[in-house]
Amino acid sequence: DYIITLEIEGKELTSNQFAEYLDRTFLNQSTITFIIGGSYGLDQEIKDKAQFKLSFSRMTFPHQLFRILLLEQIYRSYKILHNESYHK
Repeated sequence: DYIITLEIEGKELTSNQFAEYLDRTFLNQSTITFIIGGSYGLDQEIKDKAQFKLSFSRMTFPHQLFRILLLEQIYRSYKILHNESYHK
């Protein structure tokens, strides 16, 4: 799998940049695995396995809430890539 870790130290992207990144990644990868860090972050061993480190913010979010934020951004990316309107 292509591993993307969600961590404070990761790179911040706009929604459009995230959509483009996912689109490029899916050209060469059939599976993307997102790993969400806990409130204390991720173990270094997991961070070392990541092909990309992504940050939504420098803030800490509850795990369940962040799962929804990630899902919404993946959905938004799909809409952006297919030139479909999406509520802002």
